[in-house]
Amino acid sequence: MGKARVAPTKVTTIPRLELSAAVVAARTASFLKRELEIQDLQEYYWTDSKVVLGYINNDARRFHVFVANRIQRIRSSTEPSQWRYVASEQNPADHASRGVMTKELGESNWFTGPSFLWQKELLKEDIKMKEINVQDPELKVTQVFTVKAKEEKSISERLERFSDWTRVVRAIARLKRRVKYRKNMKEMSNESTTVEERKEAEEFIISTVQKEAFSKEIKSIKDKEEVKASHSKLHKLSPFLDNHNILRVGGRLTKASLHPNIKYPAILPKEHHVSRLLIKHFHERIHHQGRGMTVNEIRANGIWIIGCSTEVSSFIYKCVKCRKYRKLNQDQKMGDLPSERVEATLPFAYSGMDCFGPFCVREGRKEVKRYGLLFTCMCSRAIHIEVLDDLSTDCFLNALRCFIAIRGNVTQLHCDQGTNFIGARNEFLTQATQEKVKELGISFIFNPPASSHMGGVWERQIRTIRNVLRSILDQSASRLDTSSLRTFMYEAMAIVNSRPLSVECINDPVGPEPLTPNHILTMKSAIISSPPGEFVREDLYLQKRWKRVQYLANVFWTRWRKEYLLNLQQKSKWTKNRRNTRINDIVLLQEDSVPRNQWKLAKVVEVTPGADGRVRKVKLLISDSTRDKGARTKTVLERPIHKTILLLEAE
Repeated sequence: MGKARVAPTKVTTIPRLELSAAVVAARTASFLKRELEIQDLQEYYWTDSKVVLGYINNDARRFHVFVANRIQRIRSSTEPSQWRYVASEQNPADHASRGVMTKELGESNWFTGPSFLWQKELLKEDIKMKEINVQDPELKVTQVFTVKAKEEKSISERLERFSDWTRVVRAIARLKRRVKYRKNMKEMSNESTTVEERKEAEEFIISTVQKEAFSKEIKSIKDKEEVKASHSKLHKLSPFLDNHNILRVGGRLTKASLHPNIKYPAILPKEHHVSRLLIKHFHERIHHQGRGMTVNEIRANGIWIIGCSTEVSSFIYKCVKCRKYRKLNQDQKMGDLPSERVEATLPFAYSGMDCFGPFCVREGRKEVKRYGLLFTCMCSRAIHIEVLDDLSTDCFLNALRCFIAIRGNVTQLHCDQGTNFIGARNEFLTQATQEKVKELGISFIFNPPASSHMGGVWERQIRTIRNVLRSILDQSASRLDTSSLRTFMYEAMAIVNSRPLSVECINDPVGPEPLTPNHILTMKSAIISSPPGEFVREDLYLQKRWKRVQYLANVFWTRWRKEYLLNLQQKSKWTKNRRNTRINDIVLLQEDSVPRNQWKLAKVVEVTPGADGRVRKVKLLISDSTRDKGARTKTVLERPIHKTILLLEAE
């Protein structure tokens, strides 16, 4: 009788198929014994898979479910000793599974079976079974756990699990109460600890810490020996033991009318967990005041910590609330100048721009506001000023077209994220295709919000002329109209572009003429002169507006020349390398419109390193809750690091 099974369509390994064949053999044998009612029959099973024989003879390893279930079925009706190995050449079952030709089938052992079955004595071929490989995929991974003997911890080490001094005192007080009730065989009450119990617990904690830290000093005092300077740092404190065996300071306040605990404070070691808990406790009690007040509060409560000032400073430096209240904003070493500042390019090809003002002028009987739009060349440091009627996108685009018509095409415009600048960028993208934008050659480079220091190229130029313009126009702008203001701005622009770019040879009468932006723009060495005539203050009150403008331009030139040249000296700023802000840092976001205690916490989710590898702008994740519905919303903002305060560093 023969029986076979078709291999499943699902991919199965060869050892699993061989094991399934062994299960078929065991089931077939059980069926024949049951149907033929044969009781005492010597049974043998042959397989050409040494892996299956290893599985059946295994008693030490555990298998996965598939293999384990089939081995259990095999061993439920057979013994491992009944299973033997047959070589593939003598196994007739291979003819059916592999297929043979008719001639080969007649010459094979398909009809007669293996030759060793016809012998009088069945020879058992001894096959040495190898141990199952540990990396066999059918084996379950075994995990061995080793149990270490639990080390006995001291009380001081157990106190390190606490982060609050009050909790430590209460825990020790309740523990001592439990011990007391256990000795008296009474049931412990659940009432809160009393003042006497907490005081006793404090003395116990301090005494325990002192026995570990100052064992030599305590032994010397008990032996009535003097604590020497060569053996201990406590010799200046004249230490002694009180009635409760607590080491205290025996200083020079013996005759002072103070409480004994304050007059003779208990000594605690430096850099101990209990000392840090006490510093934290008293620092929070005085509402996070400075180092001096914290040290005074500690000593006023009868505690003398060795090196207290250093320990308090270290704690305050790490205190999150103190960082929120007093820590300075982050900064970073000043970066290198960009390529557009140091490479020779066409005038105004790479420009920075910003608006300034407002300036009040008179149109008929109305008083209206006008604004200035300043362009500065990143290479030549020349400026160009246009007058804006308002700060809308349309007005800015008109001024930009005027600037391009006069100065030529612009490759890059650097600016802040003003709504009119962003609107202009969006207009370019909507009104023209990307190819058209490339033909125009204008690309906007925006600085992060609230980072005016990153636009120092144009902010410095604005400050140069705005201070003088404001002081002049505050008194005289009401006598100018829009056209007069525009003429006055052009006069101021010509004066600023006539400034020297260097001051080394400015006072040398025989030295070369200092280079000015006008040399690059107009290719002329002479400074643009004013119209002929003498302009005096009374010209402000004449009907001829051009004389008003020329008088104001002369005043601007005089004041600007004095005030600007005095500010050309170099100033050192941001000269030190700082830690780079990292992802997952927790920072405080500075907001100028709200008090510091209302600034929001934020998490750094992205950093943008510069060309020198230093991070100067980051993206922050802020979680905010709406008042109406109470739902929390998450907002991602881009800010410079100068508007953030580092609270917790990422691990």
